[in-house]
Amino acid sequence: MGNSELSPRVSVIMGVYNAMGRKEQLLQSIHSILNQNYKNFEFIICDDCSEDDTCAFIKKIAEYDDRIVLLQNERNMRLAFTLNRCLGVARGEYIARMDDDDVSYPDRLKKEVEFLDDNQEISIVGSNAEYIDETGVWGESNEIRYPQKKDLLWGPCFIHPSVMMRKNAIDILGGYNNSTRRGQDYELWMRLYAAGYKGANIAEKLLQYRWDKEAYKKRKFIYRIEEAKIRYKGFKKLGLHPRGLLFVIKPLLAGIIPNKIIRLIHEIILSSIKNSNENNIRGIK
Repeated sequence: MGNSELSPRVSVIMGVYNAMGRKEQLLQSIHSILNQNYKNFEFIICDDCSEDDTCAFIKKIAEYDDRIVLLQNERNMRLAFTLNRCLGVARGEYIARMDDDDVSYPDRLKKEVEFLDDNQEISIVGSNAEYIDETGVWGESNEIRYPQKKDLLWGPCFIHPSVMMRKNAIDILGGYNNSTRRGQDYELWMRLYAAGYKGANIAEKLLQYRWDKEAYKKRKFIYRIEEAKIRYKGFKKLGLHPRGLLFVIKPLLAGIIPNKIIRLIHEIILSSIKNSNENNIRGIK
């Protein structure tokens, strides 16, 4: 059994859906949290009404570690709603995100807790990450150390499953926006910054982030339209218009430029990442 605490300082939240096709990745992700050096946490996992045995599989794991709190939606509600369900039962002072196919380094929670404890002016902290796929590690990120409002023009500035946030700030803003189907993290970061909160990234790799190098070819145009809407509303709240209007159309352009050109652009960027560890690609996936 885990070292259950009456009042955990950290609540790790994760949404899952139909994960049995990648069971080993799910298991690795869960174990990377349960095996953290920092022990005072609860691990809240919400199954978004999976059509396979994902929930039953996690329930078996939870029998051996009472830090796991397992929830299940009555119907498929998408990620934003699922994460808000986790937030609704979270008891921790800090909220850490995790995805069901990524891997947290053993000292991730410890270092993020220490950072927030030592930097009271910061409400969200993320980290650098290694990019992984089925072939292994293929690159790494170099996130902006202290993102400013203007940096959000280019993209989210934080790797979602790497972040830890102060729960009181998230509660004040009402959590994630349930209407978002994609980009719920980007939308939340912009609301946080618009409300005056600040963020930072630890200049260390604390996560292995699974990212498909071919993702840019798979995104539906409807999701690009939704991202454009998120950008327009977010930039308006941040006071970044009219300059922000140029960046609003960025995902739309990526959706209409021929695949051959997009592929060439991504090959150039991916080559740059491997050679110089630059991280400028997630905003144009």
